Amino acid sequence: MTETQTAGPEQTAPARGRIAAPRLARLRDLALVPAIIVIAIVGYFVSPVFLHWDNLVNVLQQQSEISLLVLAEALVLICGRMDLSLESTFGLAPGVAALFVLEPGIAHGLGWLSGAWSIPLTLVAGAVIGWINGLLIVRFRLNGFIVTLGMLIVLRGLLTGITGGKTFFNLPSSMIYLGNAVWFGLPASVWICLILYAVAIAVTGYTRFGRSLYAIGGNPDAARAAGIRVSRVLWATLIIGSMLAALGGLLLTGRLASVAASQGNGAIFTVFAAAVIGGVSLNGGRGTVFGAFTGILLLYMIQNVLTLAGVPAQWINALNGGIILIALIISRITSGQAQE
Repeated sequence: MTETQTAGPEQTAPARGRIAAPRLARLRDLALVPAIIVIAIVGYFVSPVFLHWDNLVNVLQQQSEISLLVLAEALVLICGRMDLSLESTFGLAPGVAALFVLEPGIAHGLGWLSGAWSIPLTLVAGAVIGWINGLLIVRFRLNGFIVTLGMLIVLRGLLTGITGGKTFFNLPSSMIYLGNAVWFGLPASVWICLILYAVAIAVTGYTRFGRSLYAIGGNPDAARAAGIRVSRVLWATLIIGSMLAALGGLLLTGRLASVAASQGNGAIFTVFAAAVIGGVSLNGGRGTVFGAFTGILLLYMIQNVLTLAGVPAQWINALNGGIILIALIISRITSGQAQE
């Protein structure tokens, strides 16, 4: 008996029109809350600066950009797929926008469009990448892991090519607005992150589309037999995920006022760490968006505490890898299922 075939509300295809309350998922959502509280207490004793408002806002702003990558990956994982190319989309999408809106003579800009097009161009670039992934995975039935790994390499090469291996700078104000603006005392990127997570929690928990993600991730054949348009849902999820990654890249671009050729490199490891720690299953059909959010929040709080304690960044990366392994072991023990 597998968990995806049991009566858990997030693993089964619910009856038509019936809204199943994800009670078990809600309990698992809170699993990391004690750890977050403990890290906050430890952080206070490491450095009283940790609990200062400015430092907490800084942590939230820094994690908000990667949080959108985590949200994207969580949605893709829940429906039983992986998207490794998200980290390259994170860099390439705003890079494409910068290429078209920057005037010739500024970096490698073409100057074909005004700065007002930068945000739509970024989102369109993300949507196109997601559409191509869907074409190869859904229509041509290629292995999703290999496809997105290949796309990761291709997109990274494209970003290096269009930037000439350097950095786009002197970006128009419209392109850096979302990463720099402050709304009601908090960075706009934090608000955008919170709003998108709230929307995703509502969609995955209380809509037919969200239930379809769990049903497909749990058992795609059963989902298809239940009348769910599996191909359409998978394709839409890949496109939405790529657009979220593109938006996250735009927020980082705004905060740094530049697009570097290396933007997003290595981010996918943090993304997977956050998703796994947050309870999202690599086998599909399990996990929640809120759990993924607490996963990335916990990771950034740990990184901030280590930084305040003077730990070198190289050790922080090693810690992330260790956390992934420990989370996988705990997940294997608690679920009783092999992770293939």
